[in-house]
Amino acid sequence: MPRSHFPRVPPALRLAAGPLPPAPLGAMLGLLVRHLAREHPGILRRMGPHAGRSFLIDPTDLPFLLLLRPATGALSAHRRTWPPAHDARLAGPLAAFLAMLHGTEDGDALFFSRDLTIEGDTEAVLALRNALDDAEIDLTEELATVSGPLAAPLRRTLALAERITGLALHRAEPTGDYT
Repeated sequence: MPRSHFPRVPPALRLAAGPLPPAPLGAMLGLLVRHLAREHPGILRRMGPHAGRSFLIDPTDLPFLLLLRPATGALSAHRRTWPPAHDARLAGPLAAFLAMLHGTEDGDALFFSRDLTIEGDTEAVLALRNALDDAEIDLTEELATVSGPLAAPLRRTLALAERITGLALHRAEPTGDYT
């Protein structure tokens, strides 16, 4: 299989994230997911009965796993040594997940190229992907919104992190000529 064209999380960042306790990370990510559910209620509607499923998100270049339960607004972090029970698993480099979330890469193409792999309830995964596509989420702006007075410095920090790492941390504007 050919090597993915996506950048990997820099080794220093991966090592720094290793000793972080999963509970605080999960709490912060859960806050973001609950915000997204409030601001983008169409995600859960679009997912229909699949919103009640659990999704193990496995960013293969990070030292932890994420368990997403859309219906309850829960996103928890887990050590790789203790993966939680789940209905579906999505695995691949963090950059591929972010590219799909921000619309810089087509989700179907990522699955067919095997940059992202899925196991378990594939119908639920497709429902999640379609719902996220429709929501047109911009991670930087969503994080800035929940950051209150820290929004401006956070935007600058994320823009710098994006330039340094090559990770897509915001939604790209369409570049095609649609006239």
